[in-house]
Amino acid sequence: MNKSIRPTPRRTFLKASAMATAGLTTGSIIPLINEDQEKTDEGLYMIGPKKGYAPVIGTLLSTMTMMREWVLNTVRDLSVEQLDFLVDDQANSIGSMLWHLAATERYYQLNTFEEMEWGSWSQKIKDEWDLPMNLGDEARKKIKGHDIDFYMNKLDEVRDVTQREFARRDDDWLQVSEPFFGNQPTNNHCKWFHVCEHESNHNGQMKFIVKRLPA
Repeated sequence: MNKSIRPTPRRTFLKASAMATAGLTTGSIIPLINEDQEKTDEGLYMIGPKKGYAPVIGTLLSTMTMMREWVLNTVRDLSVEQLDFLVDDQANSIGSMLWHLAATERYYQLNTFEEMEWGSWSQKIKDEWDLPMNLGDEARKKIKGHDIDFYMNKLDEVRDVTQREFARRDDDWLQVSEPFFGNQPTNNHCKWFHVCEHESNHNGQMKFIVKRLPA
């Protein structure tokens, strides 16, 4: 697969440069966010900069926090039997998907915070996280019998790391990139946006299963 980075078209470059210049000179076209910008009021549905984080990172985290709460609202009252329920023999259980969300976030931590090539982590880490990450037949056989607190603890422990690491970084870090999705240039902002939208996708699947749980 071609790993080369396509150069920015001259017209696109000139347009971006002109807009940036206008923003710097007039302040009317591009609202510039600086480190002194006040944080957004606290609240689940107040998406925006947060105290203790760079402005864009705080906004990203607030989006992830909202999405996580929506996931938990879907599942927090489910029994062990409901968490283990399989719609069919090819489906994933809600429990396995919750653990999968934690595994996904853990692997993106290793890739973006520790700058490890995807899949290059130790066997110890793979032994802990590959089963829920990969799902499939083995996960259907082995991921069962856990209550909701088990899965919520997995999610919370991983998210605590994300929050600490986000707080240590500035917004420039979000623009660090490497060939990744489709072997195309992919920055850290895109990767962490994917972590969030990935939860949204699985939340839809979990809601589908909840509606089909045995009475």
